[in-house]
Amino acid sequence: MSERPTPEGKPRKGPILFELGDEAGPGARPDEAPAVPDPEAPLPEGRAMQTVATLAARKPSRLGRWFWGLLGTLLGVILSVAAWDFVTSLLDRMPLLGMAVTALLLAFLVVLLAIALRELAGFARLRRMDRLHHMAETALVDQDLGAARQVVARLDTLYAAREDLRWSRARLSERQGDQFDAADLLGLAEAELMAPLDAAARAEIEAAARQVATVTAIVPLALADVVAALTANIRMIRRIAEVYGGRAGTLGSWRLTRAVMTHLVATGAVAIGDDLISSVAGGGVLSKLSRRFGEGVVNGALTARVGVAAMEVCRPLPFTRLKRPSVTGLVKRALTGLFGGS
Repeated sequence: MSERPTPEGKPRKGPILFELGDEAGPGARPDEAPAVPDPEAPLPEGRAMQTVATLAARKPSRLGRWFWGLLGTLLGVILSVAAWDFVTSLLDRMPLLGMAVTALLLAFLVVLLAIALRELAGFARLRRMDRLHHMAETALVDQDLGAARQVVARLDTLYAAREDLRWSRARLSERQGDQFDAADLLGLAEAELMAPLDAAARAEIEAAARQVATVTAIVPLALADVVAALTANIRMIRRIAEVYGGRAGTLGSWRLTRAVMTHLVATGAVAIGDDLISSVAGGGVLSKLSRRFGEGVVNGALTARVGVAAMEVCRPLPFTRLKRPSVTGLVKRALTGLFGGS
């Protein structure tokens, strides 16, 4: 209670009433006041996916490369000499058994040679996709119709054995003669050939994002979310490469994964950005109920971002006529119904 003067100048007791008009500014009314942040419930950050990206993009030191290279060579020499001594001594003691073991060893070497050839073929396919992508970008920049026609011809050769693209290739062959501009010709090729492949790649991204989000949310074991995110992302990147025709072996898949993760880490994309705002908001709501659920949403969103980057790396044509998939849209389709529709 405070005293205020009456019209006659005499003090009187009573509450002081302050009139607030429109000049009080926004937030004067309770319903217009900004929300008070909750310091005890920070937004989930997707630690598992950030750890995966950091590990995959980490470049080994020169000393480490020398160590592992020399160790592998030394172990190979030791195993080779031991196998040779074992086989020769066995041939001297028991010729028939020695011949059988020799046949097994030769079969094993043939299998190793087949695996090495498959890995080399995978690297060759990845290099061919890189060259196609570079040729398409150069043709677009230079507006070179001849180079664009070469790109389309190589695409037709690349997908000649794909039965699922037979109709698309036929449509492209019918309509490409009417195109007299490099951008229009490559745009037509993108619309006809890349549209069904993009749909298949989006399905792989959504499946991987759903798997990573589910494991993060319901598996409480330490490092289980990191292992699940790493394996799911490697498998997703490999399948996306296969969708676009760049099927790679084990070493090629790991190299492709490192290339994608290095690009994401270098550009700061493995973090919360504009295309993750709605996903993070959903994760923040869920984190009030369960921290693991919130982390699951954000890890799924970061997996989708890795998938979009893999599409850009593995796609033989850059995104021009077709729109690059949005991370938010992929996450909404992948996680619809998984966490109560968030």
